[in-house]
Amino acid sequence: MNSINKFWNDFCQKHQLSPAALESADAYGANSHDADVLSDLINRGIKTATTSIYTSQEDLPTVGAYSIVLNGKNEPVCVIRTKTVEIMPFKKVSPEHAYLEGEGDRSYETWRDIHEKFFTWECREELGKEFTENTEVVCETFIKVE
Repeated sequence: MNSINKFWNDFCQKHQLSPAALESADAYGANSHDADVLSDLINRGIKTATTSIYTSQEDLPTVGAYSIVLNGKNEPVCVIRTKTVEIMPFKKVSPEHAYLEGEGDRSYETWRDIHEKFFTWECREELGKEFTENTEVVCETFIKVE
């Protein structure tokens, strides 16, 4: 049994959950360094939100679902549970949501700069489209469960 399965099975036993309650096991960010930094922020309860490019209805997180947060070595760090999911144009993301992302100085300006650069790269290199102010994004909030 790999470390992610063991981590999840132990969590399910402790919280009396079905193993089917797991929605995903993911690392955040574009590389292992980002994954280490962001998983640490989530584990410490500082990062309680994330934003991603909206690609399809099937990829949306489910409110109430559990996910395992992985570090840069794809090792489990903690479990989160999705609280809210909203789709909106990038230009409509609020300063409050940016603050909940917990990165940098937590200002809207810093959040916007980091995400605009990342989404421009992601759209061009991975999705084959152009990023604009009107590109739809998924804003998710979550709580660290364990």
